Amino acid sequence: MLKRIILVLLIAGVVVVDSQAQDPQFSQFYAAPLYLNPGFTGITPQQRLVVNHRVQWPNLPQAFSTYSASYEIFVDDLKSGFGLLATTDKMGSAGWRTSYAGLLYSYKVRVSKNWVFSPGLYFAYGTNGIDRSKLQLRDGLEFDGQSIDPELSKLGSQNFFDFSAGAVLYNRSLWVGVSSYHLNKPNLSILGEESRLPIKINIHGGMKLPLYNGPRTLSKVSYLTPSFVYRIQGATFQQMDVGMQYHIDPIAVGLWYRGIPLKGSFKSEGEILQVVQQDALVFVMSLLFGNFQVGYSYDFTVSKLQTSTGGSHEISIIYEFVAKGFRKGVKRKNKLIPCPSFNSKEGFWN
Repeated sequence: MLKRIILVLLIAGVVVVDSQAQDPQFSQFYAAPLYLNPGFTGITPQQRLVVNHRVQWPNLPQAFSTYSASYEIFVDDLKSGFGLLATTDKMGSAGWRTSYAGLLYSYKVRVSKNWVFSPGLYFAYGTNGIDRSKLQLRDGLEFDGQSIDPELSKLGSQNFFDFSAGAVLYNRSLWVGVSSYHLNKPNLSILGEESRLPIKINIHGGMKLPLYNGPRTLSKVSYLTPSFVYRIQGATFQQMDVGMQYHIDPIAVGLWYRGIPLKGSFKSEGEILQVVQQDALVFVMSLLFGNFQVGYSYDFTVSKLQTSTGGSHEISIIYEFVAKGFRKGVKRKNKLIPCPSFNSKEGFWN
């Protein structure tokens, strides 16, 4: 009886999490551009590698851990960006993991002398499931430390295709964009049933504000990069990140607020609840070493979880490089306005 009660509770927990599935997020969203919007694909001098790692709530027995890696290239002759993006998210002691890997494409359209429009697509294949070997029911039905209960065979994994799209409009000092992920609402249920992942919408924008515009030419000009991203997924999740970074290259520091400081309502078990969604203050620092940019951020939780979770840690690494062979025969008319930067590499998003 105890065995069955534990199994029922486990499956119930799976159903709850499964039905309320949401995407992991990065506090350094500007350092994970392809994860934010496929339209950013190829907004780089030529080639770029990005790696992101986030550990959320490390004080819990099993922290949430997210990895993301991407590669992209801009091909001048085609006015197009091509990319690869892989993401994996692990949570819980049962090794629950959701992973994606796919291809990105974007096309650059010059809409005026100073503005470029960049729509993009993302086609991915994913898997969602748990590691049954890590489930320990302590019910006596175990062999070599692993449960042999046939009831566990009901917990499987789910493979799926995913489709996303987005677009960015930008000039040398301003950008604004929107993206929609999971447009086909893939089924993530690991119980052989149906549990659709809701569409996630990102609305974001920002600008680069130099703090000196005088007649003299300075070797270093400090500047600000205020920006925001608003996320909404399904009927119950919405979030706003807003903040600013101060740059005096090669160093940048920033402060961000995550949450919605206004009362919102959502429906839970037939009741309408009014809540203020406070989440975190995010402290950021980044360093630029030639073609490398390294960033670190810490989320100081300001919600009711602040005393127990331990906040969140996040690291980002960006490397940009140019393969001169691709530059041969490039037509000048195809060279487009670069997007604003987050460091001293004039005119490119990082």
